[in-house]
Amino acid sequence: MIKDMSAHATPQKPRLKLLLASPRGFCAGVDRAIQIVEQAIAKHGAPVYVRHEIVHNRHVVERLEQMGAVFVDELDACPDDRPVVFSAHGVPKRVPAAARAREMIYFDATCPLVSKVHIEAERHHKRGLEILLIGHKGHPEVIGTMGQLRDGAITLIETEDDAHAYVAQDPDNIAIVTQTTLSVDDTADIINILTTRFPKVAMPHKEDICYATTNRQEAVKAMAPKADAMLVVGAPNSSNSQRLVEVGRKAGCAYSQLVMRAANIDWRALDGITSIGITAGASAPEVLINEVIDAFKDRYDVTIELVETAVENVEFKVPRVLREPA
Repeated sequence: MIKDMSAHATPQKPRLKLLLASPRGFCAGVDRAIQIVEQAIAKHGAPVYVRHEIVHNRHVVERLEQMGAVFVDELDACPDDRPVVFSAHGVPKRVPAAARAREMIYFDATCPLVSKVHIEAERHHKRGLEILLIGHKGHPEVIGTMGQLRDGAITLIETEDDAHAYVAQDPDNIAIVTQTTLSVDDTADIINILTTRFPKVAMPHKEDICYATTNRQEAVKAMAPKADAMLVVGAPNSSNSQRLVEVGRKAGCAYSQLVMRAANIDWRALDGITSIGITAGASAPEVLINEVIDAFKDRYDVTIELVETAVENVEFKVPRVLREPA
C-alpha cells in the first residue's frame, strides 16, 4: 500500500523577482574614511579616537570599535596623546585648529568631494559673493561646510520656500554650493528657482552632488517602476539613504522603506509581493545587503535581476602618512 506523504511535503516557496541595484552601497569616500581609521589603528595602536561616526552606519562603527576605535562627539573628549580622526562628512575649521593647538596627531577623513565644496565656498567668499548652501540643517556635512567661514557668511537653503523667500543683499553677486548627498531632482527644483530669481548666480564648475549619490538615485529610478516594493539598506541618520527612499516613492514604488539590516524587514507589509527592489546607501556595507538577500531566499524562491545604470571605478587614496611604515 502506497502511503500518502502529502501531509509531510515541504510547502512550495512563493516566487519572487529580486531587482538588485547597481551601483549600491559603499562609495569611494566612505571606503577611504574607513581605511583611514583602520590604518591609524594599525600604525599607532588602540585606542584611536574618532570625532563623530566615521560614516553613518552602526555596523561599520561597531566593527571599528572592536578594532580599537573610540567614537566621541567633540574633540574635548579626546586625550592629547592619542590620534584622532575627523569623519567623512567634514568638520568646521575650528576643529583641526584646536587639534593643532593641542599638538595632537590627527587624520582628516573628509570625503574629497566634500572638501571640494569647502574650497568652492572659500573661493566665493574671497570674491565677495553671498553664498547659499542647499542642504539639511543639522547634518554634519552642512555644519562642516558652514564652519569653513565666519558665522553669517553662508545662508542655508533647505526648501523651495526658502529659495523663494531669500532676500539678497546684492542680487548680482550670489553663489550656490550644495550638500553632496541631496536628492538630485529636489535640488534641481531649488536651483531653478534661484537661477530664475538671480540670473547671474555663480554655480559650481561641476555639480556638488557627488557621483555616488547621483548614480544610486539613477539606479533606483530605473528599478522602482518594476518593483512591488523597495528596500533601502542604510541608517536612519544617513542623508543619502533617506533620499533613496524618497526617490523610490517618486519613481513609482509606493512601498519604499529604509531598513538597517534583515532583522528590520516588516514581512507582513510585503505579503503578496512578486517583485522587490533592493539597494543600499553609500555608507552601508555589502555584508548587510547580502544579509537582506539571504533573508528573502529563506522565504521565497528568488530570481535575482541586476539593474545596472553605471559602473564606478573611483578610488580615493588614504593620506600618505598612513601609507608609510611606522
